[in-house]
Amino acid sequence: MKYVSEYRERESALKYAGLIGKMVTKDWSIMEVCGGQTHSIVKYGIDQLLPDSVTLIHGPGCPVCVTPIELIDQAAEIAGFENVIFCSFGDMLRVPGSCSDLLRVKASGGDVRMVYSPIDAIQIAAGNPDKEIVFFAVGFETTAPVTAAAVLQAEQLGLDNFSMLVSHVLVPPAIKTVLSGEDCAIQGFLAAGHVCSVMGYTEYEPIAEKYGVPIVVTGFEPLDILEGVHMCLKQLEQGRTEVENQYLRAVSREGNRPAIELMRSVFEITDRKWRGIGRIPDSGFMLREQFSKFDAGKKFKVSSHEVDEPAICISGEVLRGNKKPFECVAFGEECTPEHPLGAPMVSSEGACAAYYRYRLARKK
Repeated sequence: MKYVSEYRERESALKYAGLIGKMVTKDWSIMEVCGGQTHSIVKYGIDQLLPDSVTLIHGPGCPVCVTPIELIDQAAEIAGFENVIFCSFGDMLRVPGSCSDLLRVKASGGDVRMVYSPIDAIQIAAGNPDKEIVFFAVGFETTAPVTAAAVLQAEQLGLDNFSMLVSHVLVPPAIKTVLSGEDCAIQGFLAAGHVCSVMGYTEYEPIAEKYGVPIVVTGFEPLDILEGVHMCLKQLEQGRTEVENQYLRAVSREGNRPAIELMRSVFEITDRKWRGIGRIPDSGFMLREQFSKFDAGKKFKVSSHEVDEPAICISGEVLRGNKKPFECVAFGEECTPEHPLGAPMVSSEGACAAYYRYRLARKK
């Protein structure tokens, strides 16, 4: 399979691991930003190939995982309304809110539908003019252009029965928040290749300069990640703090300019709360005032409230990279993919789910 099998070749992976082992002279800690990278690291045992002096730390790189409980509760409330068809990506259906989740709303009679794109929700709205169709817009900058396109299409078609609950979050502010923590031990970053395929990586250059950390834009296959780790460690060993691009086959420095302009035409930047982390300034998108009629939160006037995670759940510590999933006393016991306490156990890109599937489950 072109551009997949070539990046999973065992001998090349072992060669990279050997080069890394010969190169490092001290202890280093690198955070991978994306949950897709975390999934590959755990699935293929990439962290176990590296020398003990190199620690990979899992960051808050899963947009499903960082969607706050309050927004899940709002989604469940709207989905329970009699005249609503609520559309969501599949991995959001089981994310626990404070009392329920979208799958339970569906089981109770709510019309909750899994879609693969906001354009699917547009088609549902066009075909059901007597219903209110709501799309749960979750994701990093990667999926935001399609969401923006759906808003423009809804306006063009005059779909007054379409709206969305927006929870798009932005990666660079989260990296800055992590680096600003008093107990931050991270010395380098692997940036998410899919985000940078849209946004480019100019936003990361002032971060690398200000905080003195190398940042390497990295893909998601085993050899991508090993090469990204090698590039990052080479900078650390040489005392450099630059932004480099490992993911050359998909990412350019300037990114996808038409997609960026499309997002900017529909969204404006706002503060956003991240589940397990807290409110991060300028870290999310919201609809511009001219598109406010498509804002489901305003349209349905849903309640808003602050909610804490279950006391036993340490998903916040996992999302900040302070702890690994197996350090949670509930991991694999009270908290499993079938009965998750925190969002990182639900999403396919969540760190807890990855450890459960590829480390814990294999031992049972």
